[in-house]
Amino acid sequence: MPAPRRRGALPEPAGCCSCLAAALALLLLLLPAGRPVRAQNDTEPIVLEGKCLVVCDSSPSADGAITSSLGISVRSGSAKVAFSATRSTNHEPSEMSNRTMTIYFDQVLVNIGNHFDLASSIFVAPRKGIYSFSFHVVKVYNRQTIQVSLMQNGYPVISAFAGDQDVTREAASNGVLLHMEREDKVHLKLERGNLMGGWKYSTFSGFLVFPL
Repeated sequence: MPAPRRRGALPEPAGCCSCLAAALALLLLLLPAGRPVRAQNDTEPIVLEGKCLVVCDSSPSADGAITSSLGISVRSGSAKVAFSATRSTNHEPSEMSNRTMTIYFDQVLVNIGNHFDLASSIFVAPRKGIYSFSFHVVKVYNRQTIQVSLMQNGYPVISAFAGDQDVTREAASNGVLLHMEREDKVHLKLERGNLMGGWKYSTFSGFLVFPL
């Protein structure tokens, strides 16, 4: 004959998530009043008073986070974003870029997450976070000055120029960290001058440093 169940005892769980819900409720009751739950980084589990919380029955959300059946959202450490593009043909400005002054790239070396659109040469942030960008461009002729701006949502953030009159293949480069929201856009704009096209002299790269 099975032993009678004590009054107030928790019922025996039917599965992983039922067990997790009961354990979480019990742990929250045992926590001292006013004691905050310690938040972890993207690659560590949530810890409640030294107990490891394993989330089951989870599904990825649009921003790369994981939302469990208990409503707990944990960012995924595997959500990686990076791109690097080069210019291998034609000088700038071309017929297309004369209208927008966007610097177009024709070859992608890296595009993790596919958030850099080669046709428009625009990067679209998939999630809120801190992003790193850098560019390196080379002018075509001496006795001229080139100026390039990195644009965020249509506004210049940083610029670089090269204006030595005695140097033909002079380069302009710059780099920056940006706080970006989801769907923010970044591209390069040619403010003045002409860029060298072939031999992959000009590059544009970026990556997600960490999400927010």
